[in-house]
Amino acid sequence: MNQPTQPTVRLLLVDDHPIVRAGLRMLFQAEPTLQIVGEVDSGAAAVAAVAQLKPDVVIMDVAMPGMNGIEATRRIKEAYPDTAVLALTMHEDEQYFFEMLNAGASGYIPKRAAPDDLVSAIKVVAEGNVFLYSTLARFLVKDMVERNTSASEIGADILTPREREVLTLIAEGSTTREIAETLVISTKTVERHRENIMAKLDMHSRVELVKYAIKKGLITAS
Repeated sequence: MNQPTQPTVRLLLVDDHPIVRAGLRMLFQAEPTLQIVGEVDSGAAAVAAVAQLKPDVVIMDVAMPGMNGIEATRRIKEAYPDTAVLALTMHEDEQYFFEMLNAGASGYIPKRAAPDDLVSAIKVVAEGNVFLYSTLARFLVKDMVERNTSASEIGADILTPREREVLTLIAEGSTTREIAETLVISTKTVERHRENIMAKLDMHSRVELVKYAIKKGLITAS
């Protein structure tokens, strides 16, 4: 019996350094489920390329001359909300981290990360989930402590046991398909649980769900 083929993820590479793009190209060409549909060297070019090429995931550098990755991400998400943006950067400071997430990025990973981590991150954000590199999760914890908003104090007991299971898996970076397989439910059921969780907690992004899960001890941040 043949195994079902995984859908191909269409990628747009955005980095102002040709050698970085060349390295990414070599990495992704070895992955049968990843397809590079374009490469550009600026934020403005990225916005134009997304309009033309309709990639599934944009691998976005943050600091570039002219329009930076933050502004490019904001414009891409406003015009094409279904396109996922994954920040791949040498900057691991708190300011860039939160500015990219607030602009609409679905993930943030440093360039020092292992190739397998980057490939995993792409697959996670392509499924509509959030990928946060483990060592950067401390920024979320710090932010929650400082904000201490009433929303983050909502009791987890308003969620059903199944919703808590789904929330935990979302926060750990599992894709919709992986959650469905783990819990032996359909992907549509996973999506319905996610919608219910976000409605109950009055949260509007998966990043907020990750922060909430850490706050409530459903997952740990290393």
